Amino acid sequence: MQTEITDNPGENRFEIRVDGKVAGYAAYRSGDDKVMLTHTEVDSAYEGQGLGSVLVRGTLDQLRERGVAVVPQCPFVRRFLGRHPDYLDLVSSADRDRFGLPAAG
Repeated sequence: MQTEITDNPGENRFEIRVDGKVAGYAAYRSGDDKVMLTHTEVDSAYEGQGLGSVLVRGTLDQLRERGVAVVPQCPFVRRFLGRHPDYLDLVSSADRDRFGLPAAG
């Protein structure tokens, strides 16, 4: 199984492709220097394979490369951040407090 995470700005979402087919997405809204991650969804045909976490990790990696902050409005993204503190630096301290996330390591 080959996966790829790509930004689809026309649809305002990062997509995960499995063997070339869109298997899920992380929707976003862009601000000046931050991106609000609003919803994450994986097609039911691909559930239970860990693709949601692969998608969120790839999305956060790309946003880190761009140097933008993340606003984790999506509950799935917040849970991912709670389990992966190495990504908490992408979220402002005010937003970490607002969403009940721990301080960045």
